[in-house]
Amino acid sequence: MDSDSRRSRGNRFSGNRFNNPSENKVDGVNNNKQRQGSNRPPRQNKSRKRLIAIILTVVVVLLTILGVKKWYDAKNAVDSIFDSAKIQKARDVSVALKKSKPISILLLGTDTGALGRNYRGRTDTIIVATLNPKKKKMTLTSIPRDTAMSIPGYSNYSPSKINSAYDFGGAGTAIKSVEKLLNIPIDYYGLINMGGLEKIVDGVGGIDITPTLTFKYGNANVKKGKKIHLAGKAALDYSRMRYDDPKGDYGRQTRQRQVLMAILRKSDSITALLNKDFLKSLQKQTKTDLTFNELLTLSTNYRVATHHLKSTHLQGNGEMINGGAYEVVPKSERQRVTNFIRSALELSKKTTGTTGLSSLVTGEVDDDATTNGSESSSGTANQYGSSTGTNTTTGTGGGGYTAPQQTTPTQGTQTQGLTGY
Repeated sequence: MDSDSRRSRGNRFSGNRFNNPSENKVDGVNNNKQRQGSNRPPRQNKSRKRLIAIILTVVVVLLTILGVKKWYDAKNAVDSIFDSAKIQKARDVSVALKKSKPISILLLGTDTGALGRNYRGRTDTIIVATLNPKKKKMTLTSIPRDTAMSIPGYSNYSPSKINSAYDFGGAGTAIKSVEKLLNIPIDYYGLINMGGLEKIVDGVGGIDITPTLTFKYGNANVKKGKKIHLAGKAALDYSRMRYDDPKGDYGRQTRQRQVLMAILRKSDSITALLNKDFLKSLQKQTKTDLTFNELLTLSTNYRVATHHLKSTHLQGNGEMINGGAYEVVPKSERQRVTNFIRSALELSKKTTGTTGLSSLVTGEVDDDATTNGSESSSGTANQYGSSTGTNTTTGTGGGGYTAPQQTTPTQGTQTQGLTGY
C-alpha cells in the first residue's frame, strides 16, 4: 500500500469518534453519567420499597392494636353484662349453635332504669324470639304481662301475673314460667330496662319507625303511617304508651316489637358490636346469659334470620281475680302459640303447657290441675286457686300485689319437669 493510500485511509477515520480525544472525553463523561444514572434507580427503588414496607408494617401494627383494643373492649363489655340464669338449660343449645339450627331467646323489658325506678322490677315486656338462619326467618311472640298463672317455685302467691316472675326469682324464674306456660325450650335470655332501651337506641344512632297510630306521649309525637326517626327518649315513650291505644296492652306489644326490630336492624352486625358508643349503652342497662363468643356467632351466622319476620301474641281474656285485673289465656290459644313457636324451632308438635291454676280460675281443666288442683303449697285453695294460708294478701299478683322485697315468698319444692323438647 503506497503512502497516499495510507493517508487517505487515515483521513477516512480521522473524524471517527474513537480517534477524537475530545469526543472520547465527552462520551466518556456521558457514558459514566449514563452508568451512574442506570445504577441510581435500583438504589432508590430499594429505599422506597423499604420505606413503604416500614409504613405498611406500622399501619398494620396500629390497625392490629386498634382492632385488638376494640375486640377487648367488646369482650369486656359483654362480659360485664353476662349473668347466668342459674338454671339447667332445657336442651344443649351449643350443638344447635354449631350447626346453625334454630334457637330461642326470651327478651325481657323491666320497668326500671327510668322515671327514678331502681328496684329489680317486673317484666312489662315479655317476648319469645326464634332465629332460623337456614330458612332466614325470625319470629317474635309477645306474652301479655298480666297473664294469669302459678309461678314455678312461688305457688303461695298463686294466681300471679307472669310479669312478677322476674321480680320473684330473677331471669331463671321468668324462663321457667314461660317454658311451663307454653311447653317450649328457652335457650337464652336478654333483659333490658327502660333506661337501657333509651341508651341503646341512642347508641345505634336512633331508629326509623312507621307508627301504627297517631298519638302524642312524652317525647313521642307520631302520625299513623308516616315514617319518623326516633331518638332514645322518643323511642322509649313510643313503646311505653298504653292508655291512649284502642288495643291497650296488645297495641303496646305491637309497638314494642316494632322498636325491637328497628334496633336489630341497626345493631345486628359485628361493626355495631364493636362500636364504642353502642358498647357503653349496654353496660349496666342489660343482662344476658349469652357469652361473647355466642354473640359473635349470632352476629355472623344468625343475622340473616332477621330478613323475614313473623310475629304474633298470646291473646287472653280480661278477668278480675281477687281484685286484680288479669289476662286468662284459654288452653286452645296457648296451644296455637305453642305450635307457632315449636314449628319455628323445627321441633315436633306437643301439647301446650299449663298455667297451673284451678279450672275455677281458667274456666277449663288444665293438665296438672285435674290431678293436683291448684299448685298452692300451703293452706287450702279457695275458688280462685290462691292460698287461704298466711300469704293470702300477697296472692293476687295484681291489685293487692305485695313485692317479695317486703314479704319473702316461700320457695316451693316443685320442679319444672320439662324435658325431651
